[in-house]
Amino acid sequence: MPAIAAFYAGLIGILLIILALPISALRRRLKVGVGDGGDPVLERTIRVHANTVEWALPTLLLLVIAELNRAPPLLLHTCGIALVSGRVLHAFGLSRTSGPSGGRFVGTGLTWVALTVLAVWDIWAFVRLALV
Repeated sequence: MPAIAAFYAGLIGILLIILALPISALRRRLKVGVGDGGDPVLERTIRVHANTVEWALPTLLLLVIAELNRAPPLLLHTCGIALVSGRVLHAFGLSRTSGPSGGRFVGTGLTWVALTVLAVWDIWAFVRLALV
């Protein structure tokens, strides 16, 4: 069972709930049921959550596949830590400004590194296991 991936998936799940709470509060305060109602703060808050979903889910899938293909635990933890910390930093940076920020830059970089390393590992696992 992919226990390491389960741990990081759980952390991302908690992060998604934390990021969803301000959306609900803003929707209630602004009386907006669907969309952003033209409010730029609500729009950005929705994007913070959506961006996490867009990048975390494919990376978690690659993490699960890598663990099932017996990737080294150090690789899995390194990528899991990069993913979670990257998503937290990105969310923090984007929630503060729509413009460039250090949090967004570093967070994006950490996420892309994790995704790339896991994608390469999974391709290598295919070559190593399927083409033998």
